[in-house]
Amino acid sequence: MDVELLSRLQFALTIGFHYIYPPLSIGLGVLLVAMEGTYLVTKAPVYQQMTRFFVRVFGLTFAIGVATGIVMEFEFGTNWATYSRFVGDVFGSALAAEGIFAFFLESGFLALLLFGWDKVGPRLHFLSTILVCLGAHFSAIWIIVANSWMQTPAGYHLVTDAAGRTRAEITDFWALVFNPSSVDRLLHTVVAAWSAGAFFVLSIAAYYLLKRRHEVFAQATMRIGLALAVVAALASLVTGDLSAKGVAKQQPEKFAAMEGVMEASGPAAVHVLGWVDEANRRVVGLEIPGLLSWMVTGDAAAPIPGVKAFPAKDLPPLNLTFQGFHLMVAIGVGLIALAVIGVALLPGGRLFRTTWLLRVFIVSVLGPQLANQLGWMTAEVGRQPWIVYKLMRTADGLSRVVTAPEVLFSLVLFTAIYLLLFVLFLYLLDQKIAHGPLDDDLPADARHRA
Repeated sequence: MDVELLSRLQFALTIGFHYIYPPLSIGLGVLLVAMEGTYLVTKAPVYQQMTRFFVRVFGLTFAIGVATGIVMEFEFGTNWATYSRFVGDVFGSALAAEGIFAFFLESGFLALLLFGWDKVGPRLHFLSTILVCLGAHFSAIWIIVANSWMQTPAGYHLVTDAAGRTRAEITDFWALVFNPSSVDRLLHTVVAAWSAGAFFVLSIAAYYLLKRRHEVFAQATMRIGLALAVVAALASLVTGDLSAKGVAKQQPEKFAAMEGVMEASGPAAVHVLGWVDEANRRVVGLEIPGLLSWMVTGDAAAPIPGVKAFPAKDLPPLNLTFQGFHLMVAIGVGLIALAVIGVALLPGGRLFRTTWLLRVFIVSVLGPQLANQLGWMTAEVGRQPWIVYKLMRTADGLSRVVTAPEVLFSLVLFTAIYLLLFVLFLYLLDQKIAHGPLDDDLPADARHRA
């Protein structure tokens, strides 16, 4: 293995593992606002109990997310020093904005959210819940801005120093922020995070219903979780379509690989499923002729640039990009169906008695997580061979002094540590679910009746 492949594997491992937690934090943040807001309006004790239970889960998720995210900052300077020098001016601004506007807001009010129940008034505590939720979303904004700039650079010029080293320098901060892909990608990422939070709480509620434990709590949780799940799942369809159309315009090589468009130009089909024969540049599978052209342009006969229109050296891994994209879409469609069926069975409480569906909801927690990972993989693998699209190739962003054995050694260590952290997360989460909502989580006047 060479140093480039090992460095890419290491970054994929660290960011892939880290990306389990921020979507959960964002989705849970929205649900906590809904739960606590419902309690303040209705005064129904179950909603305070629900909020306090999921606040503890949120705290665990936030802690692991912070711990796993720090490593990536160091990797920029160790494995990817040349890249870091090239984008330092751009990334420095975006990541500084994240620290100021997101991380400090989220972490500053987290203590009040976790420990302020009996120390501040209900409105002030609710305000802290809202601000923590906003902080989680602001963090996503600046990370997506930075990553989107790598996909569609804007608002910069290139500067060469006396040593002949080139770097990108910001000329227009707002052009950087609103680069051509940032808004579409941000919307799609945020609603996907809402979906992760929604199906996470639905999984826990379904487990309690199957075990016939905390049934009032579980039924109320299912109602709130389903409301967000159906909104997020349907919104993912809309934002995904917008994002894909943006990719077709801004990164045609990636789009051709995602959709399996092989011919240099011509009407393009949607491949429902298939396998890419990379050697012969063709897709074997089930397709709907002309549908992709119509979805992108509104004209089924419109030509779409295909893989054969681009030099082989500028193409990403075709089958990996194609399969990642199609699996993500398939999971998204499945989540839409599950959310809609759940809402349809809510009247009369039929959902709470439908055992097979509750079992599906328990495992549905994996759906958004897999879709998020596949979406990230599609975006990053599909951008190859560029680390910054059309400006710097991935191989040119590597550190010059790091060797393959050094990266392999750290990769093994990171894998072991992250596995331990994941086991710890699952163990602590299991303990919280096993204990369930506590009577102490109820308002004082309701504890005696519980």
